[in-house]
Amino acid sequence: MRIEGQEESENVEDRRSISPRGVMLGGGAGTLLLIVVVMLLGGDPRQLLQQQPGQNGPALQPDPLRGAAGAAQQEELTHFVKVVLRDTELVWDDIFRQQQQKYRYPKLVLFTNAVDSACGLTSSAVGPFYCPEDERVYLDLGFYHELKARFGAPGDFAQAYVIAHEVGHHVQKLLGISDRVAAARRRASREEANRLSVQMELQADFFAGVWAYHTQQKFHSLDPSDIEDALRCANAIGDDRLQKQSRGFAVPDSFTHGTSAQRERWFKLGWTTGDMTQGDTFSAAEL
Repeated sequence: MRIEGQEESENVEDRRSISPRGVMLGGGAGTLLLIVVVMLLGGDPRQLLQQQPGQNGPALQPDPLRGAAGAAQQEELTHFVKVVLRDTELVWDDIFRQQQQKYRYPKLVLFTNAVDSACGLTSSAVGPFYCPEDERVYLDLGFYHELKARFGAPGDFAQAYVIAHEVGHHVQKLLGISDRVAAARRRASREEANRLSVQMELQADFFAGVWAYHTQQKFHSLDPSDIEDALRCANAIGDDRLQKQSRGFAVPDSFTHGTSAQRERWFKLGWTTGDMTQGDTFSAAEL
């Protein structure tokens, strides 16, 4: 993804020097469970905060972004994040304007280890997330190391896809979709609530694809390899693949984000059409 000469967003809050109190960041089964949600992207931090730490588990690998040696890389990634966020602002501004609507910019918060949001006090083990209560995307840059090392999804556009997916949840918030789904989930059975969650996440993938389509039309900044990066990332974080990796088998009724094939399919549909009207995952005969 070519970002040379593109402007940065002014809607980035840097909280990396702030350490919220009351967060346990050790290893263990609880942390391992959170790591699984990291793989899925966009997990609900309010649900995750209910998890309790357990027995010792595999230790996390050192993060190269930590310490003085990673300062230059942190600065480079920060610039990249700001440019991508600005790109999403410009694209969604245009799309909403064409629909006679006003796009309200989300904030993106950079943090390290843990962060206090309107959705609760959250460890970075949750991964990137969007909090609808304060309309902010939260991101620990160390996740990008995990994306490459653990999920096998390197590439700068895979990193951009992560931001675009979370911004997709912001679009859902502005359109009233997230509030309607939250209300429906409260009345639903566990299985139906999971299905609604899958539909939400796949639509966010679709919106990420719509953004990719329009940013290419607007800036011509993408190469074929960039879309491959995004599809590889979507494939790596499918529920079926992650459950098989963690437990050896998949339980479809417990899926909350969609299979690898579904996540690829909906991102690709957004990328190839750029048409918001084709992203109704809630009415689709087949996900």
